[in-house]
Amino acid sequence: MARIIVVGAGMGGLAAASRLATLGHRVTVLEATGTHGGQVGAYRRDGFGFDTGPGLLALPAVYRDLALKTGREPLEQLVGLRPVDPESRHLFPDGTELVLPNASRGGVGQALDAAFGAGTGERWGALVNRGRTVWEATRRPLLEEPRPAVDPADPYPVPPRRGLSRLLPRGRPTLADAARELGGGPGPAALLAEYALRYGLDPRTAPASATVLPYMEQSFGVWYVDGGLRALADAVFARCGERGVEFRFDTPVRALETVADGRVTGVRTDDGVLPADAVLSAVPGLGFPEPAAPAPGRCTVLLALDGARPAGTAHRTVVHAADGAAEARAVFTDGTLPERPTVQLLRPDDPSLVPGPDAEAAVLTVTVPGGPAPATAELDAWVDRLLSHLAAAGLDLRPRLRWRETRWTPAVPVPSLAGGRLATANEPGPAGLYLIGAHAHPGGGLARVGMSASITAGLLGPA
Repeated sequence: MARIIVVGAGMGGLAAASRLATLGHRVTVLEATGTHGGQVGAYRRDGFGFDTGPGLLALPAVYRDLALKTGREPLEQLVGLRPVDPESRHLFPDGTELVLPNASRGGVGQALDAAFGAGTGERWGALVNRGRTVWEATRRPLLEEPRPAVDPADPYPVPPRRGLSRLLPRGRPTLADAARELGGGPGPAALLAEYALRYGLDPRTAPASATVLPYMEQSFGVWYVDGGLRALADAVFARCGERGVEFRFDTPVRALETVADGRVTGVRTDDGVLPADAVLSAVPGLGFPEPAAPAPGRCTVLLALDGARPAGTAHRTVVHAADGAAEARAVFTDGTLPERPTVQLLRPDDPSLVPGPDAEAAVLTVTVPGGPAPATAELDAWVDRLLSHLAAAGLDLRPRLRWRETRWTPAVPVPSLAGGRLATANEPGPAGLYLIGAHAHPGGGLARVGMSASITAGLLGPA
């Protein structure tokens, strides 16, 4: 039985702790704050409840595996889990509306044909099929195994070029190149760009392998956890307790404890040194190298609304940017707040999140430049403009607004993609140190965070 310290009680730390305790290790989790869950947080006020981090679950197989491996029971026995249908509603600046079904490739093609013209669905299907090729080539090395020693090349199969385009030099394919294959005007390209933007990727420069993102969602579905995703964090926390994991909250780790050869032998806290045979860190700066490039941020606006959620309302609506190129420049080049940007609006049909049947809880999220939040007055004025942007798209929530709360996340790690930026290795070099969570391989996103825990538990093995 090894003594293992996990630094950080976010989803990566919880998942790793529960797996390692199940393997027979003695696990202690140290958390600087007073609660668990990390970015998978919740906020409650006046009977309203909101997810303050991710609100939907993609690739639920990761947490199904966690439930089975740590307790031999299906995830659905731990949390209420239901598919979101329709998967999303999209509103484009020219007035076009697109409603996508959940986990139905054929239905998606039909919806695209209806919105953008015959043939669009077939072209989208071909692009997603190339995303499937990426999935099959990269699933194991980028999601299930430690980071490969050599960064994998983008396996996106570029279709043959025709006409004069054959004479142009060919570089590494980007998602923007893939978008040009879609035709049908700016709408399909904006739809593809939204997948990248939501994960904090620049749609102009992301590798073409990012087509794996729509492939995963449209093949495996998008799911909602009853009570919000915080309920998933609570369930994994409870599983840790069942497996004997010790938690110490309000216990920041100040430094790693090492010996002369660099081996990590524990951590230093305000109460002294805690020895360990292995330390798992999910905390940026504690064992992690400086990031090669700044990560974008995320602005979340929690909306408490008067009046019941209208019948037939989509759980997820995306209002697309008035000018996608200008949005990308603002966020990824200029570092300024984008005007009339791509906005995700989540409106869950969940009675546990509202004080009664005459109220609705909704959450806006926007990808923004990384770094500290703007001054309060500037941010408030920008949120006012966001609400006006939604109103112009036919979603005027302002007359129903009881109150709002704005949250700013200064950095949201991006997922690792073949041909793109890869996250730090789970086993970075000093013996006894392992890295987990969104800043480690395989990168950002709730599913990948769970995968980092599985990979690292495999590196340590049973007691």
